[in-house]
Amino acid sequence: MRSKSPLVDAFRAQHLNISTQADGSLIDDSESPLAWLARRKGRGGQALITPHQFLAGERLRADFTRAQMTPKVTASWNVAVASGRRGEAGVHMTDVILAARQRVQLAVRATGPEFSGLLLDVCCFLKKLDVVETERGWPVRSAKVVLQLGLDRLARHYGLTSEAKGPIRAAMRAWKADET
Repeated sequence: MRSKSPLVDAFRAQHLNISTQADGSLIDDSESPLAWLARRKGRGGQALITPHQFLAGERLRADFTRAQMTPKVTASWNVAVASGRRGEAGVHMTDVILAARQRVQLAVRATGPEFSGLLLDVCCFLKKLDVVETERGWPVRSAKVVLQLGLDRLARHYGLTSEAKGPIRAAMRAWKADET
């Protein structure tokens, strides 16, 4: 799904696979390993990850990006050289950044040490599964299974499920007073 945005000019947009998230943020689906897994079909014809797993991973990625936890690739020229304490001048943490960092920390804590590293690598640092397997010395195609388990735990933390559950029919309620 292509989205035209004032943030992305027409020339750049033709080279990207941009989609709009529910919160209004733009992402490039071609750079996301999760989007690739969601589009790819397994042996049974079903997607390799379910929609609620995909949403959970993208929610973690959005919070990670909002928290400004992505590594910097260039030097920061905002810091004044004459300031007494280098590196602290010009640092402004907004409530949005702090709240996003808390949400990432809660998600990492909820998924536990077994899954949090893999989820951060794939969802936030956008590492492909074969790269993760090589770095960790895992057998081929094992990261997919571990990722599915981690995404299930992450989805449970966010309250996402594959289907809505509840009573078949809710009890009838009325706001008017009883007539006596």
